[in-house]
Amino acid sequence: MSTYVFGHTTPDSDSIVGAISLSYLKNQLGEDTIPSRQGEINPETTFILNKFGYEKPLLKTNYADENVYLIDFMESSQSPEDIAKATILGIVDHHKLGDLKTTTPLEMWVRPVGCSNTIVKQMFDYYNIEIPKDLAGMMMCAILSDTVIFKSPTCTKEDTKACKELAKIAGIEDYKAVGMEMFIVKSDVLNATKRELVLRDFKDFNMGGEKIGIGQLEVVDLNVFDTMKEELFEAMKELKIEGERHSVLLLLTDIMLEGSQLLVLSDDIEKVENAFEVKLENQQAWLAKVMSRKKQIIPFLEKQF
Repeated sequence: MSTYVFGHTTPDSDSIVGAISLSYLKNQLGEDTIPSRQGEINPETTFILNKFGYEKPLLKTNYADENVYLIDFMESSQSPEDIAKATILGIVDHHKLGDLKTTTPLEMWVRPVGCSNTIVKQMFDYYNIEIPKDLAGMMMCAILSDTVIFKSPTCTKEDTKACKELAKIAGIEDYKAVGMEMFIVKSDVLNATKRELVLRDFKDFNMGGEKIGIGQLEVVDLNVFDTMKEELFEAMKELKIEGERHSVLLLLTDIMLEGSQLLVLSDDIEKVENAFEVKLENQQAWLAKVMSRKKQIIPFLEKQF
């Protein structure tokens, strides 16, 4: 029986490339694995797959009675609904410990780095397995994406080291130029519905028994959102009601200004304001130097909930 390797519910480049890279590694080690995904692929990830000649992983949302490896998450809120009926063989992640439980011991590669593919690169090194040229290029792009071309506070020396080594394997000299090309594609927000934009990089978290949804859009020019915020709020409202969420937050991150405009819908606005020590105006606030949901948003919200 094949084992499936997949990332979180709304996949980003790290989770998609990670599923492919981890599956390749496991297959080289003699296991029978298949990369899969829980949701649709965003434009940035499509750009990466096309650039390096890879197909989209299999779309699969049910995993009952399957053996699985998880990458880039370990939260039940980001898992398939039947994850409790699957056997989790291992987790590769760079986030905080989640609330998933297992019935058997498992392989754990969890590191405080900026990208899951940095950890997969370390696994390739540990097992002394050669990385194919095009796979190395995709892994490099995943690291550049998750670390916002090394600007994110989550970026570590391990990420920059892995990225440079992967770029060398891929034969790419100006990897930052590739990163900017990738972010320009990521900044295209005009050819998607507002709901699709909010969900493009969206994750649910359980905080004190409340369901909190947090999305993030990273662009090279924040002005692109000037005429669409009202519609973004409408999409956020729909998601809040449909998912019975206590709060829905959306980070509009400008990678050039190195900060984020925060949009908020919440049953308790004061908790959000206290978390970031701001006063919301029209349910918005500018958060200077805030670029990481994982490091600069979630920990502060969790303290309030």
